[in-house]
Amino acid sequence: MTSLFVQEIRLSKRHEEIVSQRLTLLQQMKNKFGEQNTAKASQRQAANTAFKRNLSLLKDIEAAEKSLQTRIHPHPLPEVLSLETRYWASVEEYIPKWEQFLLGRAPYPIGVENQNEAENTIQNKAKQ
Repeated sequence: MTSLFVQEIRLSKRHEEIVSQRLTLLQQMKNKFGEQNTAKASQRQAANTAFKRNLSLLKDIEAAEKSLQTRIHPHPLPEVLSLETRYWASVEEYIPKWEQFLLGRAPYPIGVENQNEAENTIQNKAKQ
């Protein structure tokens, strides 16, 4: 019976050692998990700060680009804009007439005397 009693005491001590080791390992895991969470939070904060910095730099670059563009190509005068607008309106008005002429479906779109000049110019260039 004493041998069973001694064996019971030994097993009980071994059980306490195992429980103690388990508690130690659980504490180490808890500490490691906390460190990982802290590292992740730090990384998130660094990424957020870098994102904000990059966004700020991008805005600064865009502002500098816009500033340089206005220096290189200043806004044209209102008279120039008016001339440009009228020019493109005229081009759009004459496109259908010239298109038909170029496709060979209609005569030269401007007056007859201009047609002769244009034909002479084309013939002279062909001869050269």
